[in-house]
Amino acid sequence: MSYLEETKNVYKDAALNPSKGLCCTTTPVWQLPDLNVPKKMLEMNYGCGSTVNPRDLVKDPTILYVGIGGGMELLQFSYFSRRPGGVIGVDVVPEMIRASKENLVEAVRINPWFKSEFVDLRLGNALDLPLTAQSVDVAAQNCLFNIFKTDDLKRALLEMYRVLKPHGRLVLSDPVCDHDIPEPLREDANLRALCLSGSLPLRDYIKTITDIGFGTVEVRARRPYRILDPGHYDIEEQIYIESVEICAIKDPMPADGPCVFTGRTAIYFGHDEYFDDQKGHVLQYNQPLAVCDKTANALLALRRNDIYVTESTYFYDGGGCC
Repeated sequence: MSYLEETKNVYKDAALNPSKGLCCTTTPVWQLPDLNVPKKMLEMNYGCGSTVNPRDLVKDPTILYVGIGGGMELLQFSYFSRRPGGVIGVDVVPEMIRASKENLVEAVRINPWFKSEFVDLRLGNALDLPLTAQSVDVAAQNCLFNIFKTDDLKRALLEMYRVLKPHGRLVLSDPVCDHDIPEPLREDANLRALCLSGSLPLRDYIKTITDIGFGTVEVRARRPYRILDPGHYDIEEQIYIESVEICAIKDPMPADGPCVFTGRTAIYFGHDEYFDDQKGHVLQYNQPLAVCDKTANALLALRRNDIYVTESTYFYDGGGCC
């Protein structure tokens, strides 16, 4: 059985028999005025973080969510796009589509503002999305792409890139792991389907995204997720897995490479009112400025004693140099 077939079977069972322990979200559920999440949706929250960020969801966007789970993020996205077909949910598992439909019916009952027609559910594959090119403003997936092997991951990212409008946003939440995961674990179809053994190092994950063509990447959060230990797995030493939340923006690729924000900041504390690097970056006196890694490294290369550049915090919340 291929790893994709095993994944379908795992999530077919998860649709028919909700499993709270299948995936452990590391962020609390959004608490928003008049937003009520059905209990079963919470039980079927199979993500490893959150892909819902209000600053991505302005101007009544069209939103695509791939790998819908119990529909919780579909409901959350609908909160920001309250119109027919404003949110498109795609899943390859028919049973998950049916379960999500049932949960959305309950969501209508307990949320006076929500209507079922706000969500367009489609049976489809992340590797061949049933959408036209440049048709959505925001695309998202939560704890799905880490399951894919290299070629399929690239194909899934290319599909997201294809359906996004120019400057559209791809929001991802996935496990990452900077430790070498032994090949037998990586090739274990069940462990991969359970989001335990397909994790890439964060640097490789970001490079895969930028190689597709996304000109701007924001690392918004990086949190503890799982431990693989020798007592439960055939490994010699403990493996630490984190979850990461990333936004990749379909901006043109800069001539000198992508702008990747990993939570670095620059502070100028010299004797002038500001420092201008003559490359579009102005640092006001003693005012922190979020900078992408490319700009951070260029400032460090100046070897000035009046500019301080932080290490990556892996938390970025907008603004900055680019």
